Amino acid sequence: MPETEPDSLKEFNRKTFADTPDIEDVNITCIDCGSQFVWTAGEQIFFRDKNLQNPPKRCKTCKQAKNERLSAIANAQNTGVKQKIEVAVYCATCGSYTTVPFYPSQGRPVYCRSCFLQMNPN
Repeated sequence: MPETEPDSLKEFNRKTFADTPDIEDVNITCIDCGSQFVWTAGEQIFFRDKNLQNPPKRCKTCKQAKNERLSAIANAQNTGVKQKIEVAVYCATCGSYTTVPFYPSQGRPVYCRSCFLQMNPN
């Protein structure tokens, strides 16, 4: 008597061993550093299998840096220790290199002290 595969195993084999000619490597621009990185077909299959809907936004280096920032913030909140941060940025108005005491939000401009005071005199 031949053994039959359970439905879950059939589904697993279909997803794992199926030919996927429609999936090709894709170049994506990192939203943090602007560099190009490759989202491989294997990574796309992983995303599909895990039902992840959105492609990655950051390269591996920037993703690791973001995770370290979030970890540092969580650690500071858990220990109750106020940590002073300093993030290097370029001013959106004059383009000068400066530092700010916060992590900038994506898509929002950051200004140096002199440009900020010109915009907000009070």
